[in-house]
Amino acid sequence: MQARDPISKLPTHEVTNMPPHIGDQNLWQGDKALVYWTKMMGGVQHQKHFAKVGLKTGSAETFHKANQANRHGPELRVFDQYGMRINSVEFHPAYHNLMDLAISHKLHNFAWHNEGNSPHLGQSVLTYMFSQPEGGVMCPMAMTYSVLPALRMAPSIAEEWIPRILSTEYDHRDIPANEKSGAMIGMFMTEKQGGSDVRANSTFARPDGEGYLLTGHKYFCSAPMCDAFLVLANTENMGISCFLVPRWLPDGTRNNLFIQRIKDKLGNRSNASTEMELQDTWGIMLGEEGRGIRTIIEMVTGNRLYCAMSSTGIMRQALVQALHHTSYRSAFQKRLIQQPLMRNVLADMAIEVEAALALGLRIAKAMDNSADPAEAALARIGTAVAKYWTTKRCPNLVVEALECHGGPGYIEESIMPRLYREAPINSIWEGSGNVMGLDVLRAMGREAEAIPAVMAELDKARGNHPNLDQVIDDLRDELGDQVELEHRMRMVTEIMALALQGALLTRSGAPEVAEAFCATRLARRYRGAFGTLPKGLDIDAIISRALPKASGMTVG
Repeated sequence: MQARDPISKLPTHEVTNMPPHIGDQNLWQGDKALVYWTKMMGGVQHQKHFAKVGLKTGSAETFHKANQANRHGPELRVFDQYGMRINSVEFHPAYHNLMDLAISHKLHNFAWHNEGNSPHLGQSVLTYMFSQPEGGVMCPMAMTYSVLPALRMAPSIAEEWIPRILSTEYDHRDIPANEKSGAMIGMFMTEKQGGSDVRANSTFARPDGEGYLLTGHKYFCSAPMCDAFLVLANTENMGISCFLVPRWLPDGTRNNLFIQRIKDKLGNRSNASTEMELQDTWGIMLGEEGRGIRTIIEMVTGNRLYCAMSSTGIMRQALVQALHHTSYRSAFQKRLIQQPLMRNVLADMAIEVEAALALGLRIAKAMDNSADPAEAALARIGTAVAKYWTTKRCPNLVVEALECHGGPGYIEESIMPRLYREAPINSIWEGSGNVMGLDVLRAMGREAEAIPAVMAELDKARGNHPNLDQVIDDLRDELGDQVELEHRMRMVTEIMALALQGALLTRSGAPEVAEAFCATRLARRYRGAFGTLPKGLDIDAIISRALPKASGMTVG
């Protein structure tokens, strides 16, 4: 990082004991754990691209644009100056700059440019890095990345749309997709009366020539300026089906997508989330009639991995900000990073970030090796496990990092309020905690390989630490007890996540991080608060590993 000193001489006093501007960050080369785990999981062949993205994404200019895009949010333009209904959303130029940066570096399609070559691992690394300056832009990136398997279910649709989403050119013009240099695809599932229960959706689709006309109301429609959307709707005889709904019709006229309002949200402010009326809105069926949920679930799976990696990236940036502040701020004759309790907090947060990173990349690796039935099963259950636990831990860590700053972290000029607002979104998007617990239960029931795959992964680490052995035994006991299992699925999912993290860290991680993880997260007395590491751990080594490389920050 390059730090620069602000003007510090004022008429009444001189500004002292304040950190310098954090400046440019290198989100790839400066992150020791990221480089390590990427190589460990087999992604070393992409490191040139990662290095390029890490440098550009971590620049002070990118962080400044992220701030602008959040301060100057999207605005709805229902009509144009001549009274024509256009259903358009206007974004600040900074948002378009960030979209261009993301798309030109394959944040939306890296996996599909590298099939057979650690595609989802690479996609996950990019998600982790780009989520650090800005989360709103990542919503359309995630949806476009995850839509391709669903498109392949209809060869004619795939032939038309896949080349568009494989483009690395950002074209924000509101014109027909066949006239653009690149396209994005979103999805509309949620309705007021159903929420996560999409079978309660009332949107109806009736045949119209080679397509269908959809009528209904969709309650959460994010990134409404995408060029097409996957939409769930009922058909007369078969129930929920999936449709590809373009913004523009084949004849070059606008489709009937009527934006009602932009949601006033807690976070993710740079991204527009809307309510959408569909009234005789044209679409093409994607997949089998009545199998819409099965069709769109492929998209949901990719988005759940995105949620886990995005939350991990948010946690990493919160930790970096805390490390920066405490490295330069002094209290009671010592820098904060030298204070014993603060060191405990910082090291504890660093452990959490690395454990989440290791788990997310391991699940991505399993997705990349889905030809192996055991790996495919681990990916299926692991996406829900990682999504559940990592997104749950993210808000806790971000608020702890904010507390490390004291009052300055609570001021909007700081990045911390934006990270704090962004922290809860991934635990809600693509299924809340209860939905994830039920999805883990569903995977256990439907896929005979799921639990054997998890236990085989854990058994590889048996004998590495007594606390880990005990948690593996606890998990086996919980899974063997079928009494009120659904009632206990949050607890079971948490144990599974912690056991998998412990196994990864003790088998392949840094010894100081693995020991600290097992001594806390897997111990009987652990209650989850940060800053509760016991004595006897190598705090210096843990913090040193977390410090951004070449940043000028020091352990003590």
